[in-house]
Amino acid sequence: MAAPGKCFLVTGPPGVGKTTLVMRVFETLKNANPNFNVQGFYTREVREGTERVGFDVVTLDGRTGPLASTKISSPESVRWPMVGRYRVDVTSFESLALPELQVKEGTDLFIIDEVGKMELYSSSFFPAVLKVLESNIPVLATIPIPKSGRDIPGVARLRNHPGATIFTLSTDNAVRERIYSQIVDTLIELASCAGKEIAGMDL
Repeated sequence: MAAPGKCFLVTGPPGVGKTTLVMRVFETLKNANPNFNVQGFYTREVREGTERVGFDVVTLDGRTGPLASTKISSPESVRWPMVGRYRVDVTSFESLALPELQVKEGTDLFIIDEVGKMELYSSSFFPAVLKVLESNIPVLATIPIPKSGRDIPGVARLRNHPGATIFTLSTDNAVRERIYSQIVDTLIELASCAGKEIAGMDL
């Protein structure tokens, strides 16, 4: 299992900026040391005008594919699982996300945005997340807040993981900045302990 202090979970209400914070951490670390090796993915809203019509999954090297959409209508999509009004393209998600969660020598950090209901429709996704946690490589992931006080089982398991530290975002900018700095500082310290120096940080 992940050692204490190596699994960082960012949570908060929808739209509070979880993905923005995680990608800001990623960009800060990569800018400070281009050789810092990060694997993973993030999710991005798809909009038509002001209307949100779906989500894409995006790897950290920029490859993109559909995660869920209100616009897909094909014979195959009729059988796809639904979350609210979105049909989840599990095959597309797995084709991009699962290779990014393969544990490889030399990886310094995994980013997983997010471990949520859509992603967990993939039966292979959560086992891959658990393997990442067992690898002892630092993990920065986002998770949704419990809905009506009830957590998704996979999310609850991650939240209760003994190696997890949970950061709850709010609209308060001071809280956001404090969490950002705390995560970056801790990841720099972990990288240093692993022999990967990240110098010249400007927080």
